[in-house]
Amino acid sequence: MSDPKIRVLVAKPGLDGHDRGAKVIARALRDAGMEVIYTGLRQTPEMIVNAALQEDVKVIGLSILSGAHNAIVPRVMDLLRQNKMDDVLVLVGGIIPDQDIDGLKKAGVAAIFQPGTAMDEIVQFIRTNVKRPSVPTVG
Repeated sequence: MSDPKIRVLVAKPGLDGHDRGAKVIARALRDAGMEVIYTGLRQTPEMIVNAALQEDVKVIGLSILSGAHNAIVPRVMDLLRQNKMDDVLVLVGGIIPDQDIDGLKKAGVAAIFQPGTAMDEIVQFIRTNVKRPSVPTVG
């Protein structure tokens, strides 16, 4: 029996209108065998978490170029906790200043991928860190 595909939600939160990078990531993850749901532009944290809940995703990838990551990401993390979705891996990509990385990780972000990160690195990180459902042993 093959593993079920990893379900990934790729979202563009905030007022940022640039989605080329998010679409490139979505395609790379799909080409790597993952099931990708792309929410489109100008998503609120509430819209993102609701979509993640409805789609039963294991990963949320937030693409943020607007500089609003310190406002958006903690709100997404709070909403995930409120919905008992602590097992969802949250990744952030985009223009994230080095001095903001520790704060985002303390908020619960699993990884931050800055411009120039190799697609293989992102795919490998997801495959390594997604929590797979445990299969009960018979006996």
